Amino acid sequence: MTGGCLYTLSAPSGAGKTSLVRALLDNDEQLTLSISHTTRPRREGETDGVDYFFVDDPAFDGMIAQGEFLEHARVFDNRYGTSARVVEETLAGGRDVLLEIDWQGARQVRERVAGAVSIFVLPPSRDALVERLRARGQDADEVIERRMEAAIDEMAHYTEADYLIVNDDFDEALADLRAIVRAGRVRRPRQAARCADLIAELLAPADGIR
Repeated sequence: MTGGCLYTLSAPSGAGKTSLVRALLDNDEQLTLSISHTTRPRREGETDGVDYFFVDDPAFDGMIAQGEFLEHARVFDNRYGTSARVVEETLAGGRDVLLEIDWQGARQVRERVAGAVSIFVLPPSRDALVERLRARGQDADEVIERRMEAAIDEMAHYTEADYLIVNDDFDEALADLRAIVRAGRVRRPRQAARCADLIAELLAPADGIR
């Protein structure tokens, strides 16, 4: 267990997950954000291979058939998936990986990756969640209503996560997120593997005091 640590971060739309992730990555060179594959149409300003890998449904089905996804799920009318090979290679190289995924994907990761750390972000209130969805200016009222219904279902799965953050004060939520990532890096099994030589030296039979 000398490789990197795998983290999943889940939250309903409008909870501020993406903003937290961007701020976290800006100050953590050891952490890599995994880029998902999606069948969602590309939005204005998005770049293939940077925001997502944009694929069509036949290509997505082919990746499932070949067992290429660590996790995959349908969210609203679109599908999202994480490349198992990319995550495995990044972790093996000693870098930590963050997956920004929904509860369905996070559950699959927990079942497949021992030691993965799962984090869930909640908004401070329902009213705040609605206001944040409206403030984005991307969706009509009927779409926002649908997203709220999905958010309630999503939030019901907070109990599956290892850690729970309430994003009321952004700086405080970010500090909590950084603390969780730091704690994951010094978990005993991982830290013991990383410091194997030091531990062997410290526990060697005493040969007098020099």
